[in-house]
Amino acid sequence: MTLPDFIRLAAEHPTEVVFYFTLVPVAAFLAGWMEPEEDHLPPWNYLYSALLYLVAVPATLSLGLSAYQWSVGGAAAVAPDVVLQVVPVASFFYTAYVIHRRIALVTLPGFGRLAGLVGLVAVTALLLWAVDRSGLLDLGSWKVQYVVAVFLLLLVVVRALWRRTLG
Repeated sequence: MTLPDFIRLAAEHPTEVVFYFTLVPVAAFLAGWMEPEEDHLPPWNYLYSALLYLVAVPATLSLGLSAYQWSVGGAAAVAPDVVLQVVPVASFFYTAYVIHRRIALVTLPGFGRLAGLVGLVAVTALLLWAVDRSGLLDLGSWKVQYVVAVFLLLLVVVRALWRRTLG
């Protein structure tokens, strides 16, 4: 299954998409309700981290895909998939809000690095987009696995340069 096939499948079944992105904040609310005094202790803090990642990764990809569609096709390309573009981001912010009311997000395992990861992914996506738009490589005609491989290779290079530059 290619990325366009997956996006098409999700667009054809918006009920499942809404159900998934509703289930995660509800699970965060229920977890906080079950153990109100032990939110900062394992396994609850790991559960909160997992729930945040379950909505943060799709929200980041949704924002990146929306930005790419907007830059390539204008605002008309963004309008058809509102459920795929708004619901993941709204679910991420609401889940982060629900969890933040219970515990500081910085104290969650692995969540302190999420902002850096999102920054690296954004920089890498912008570089890949610039290469595609400049005409150096026609990434639109490549198979998805090759684009992903180039993206991951570029991500490793950007990460190495990021560490060398910023320490």
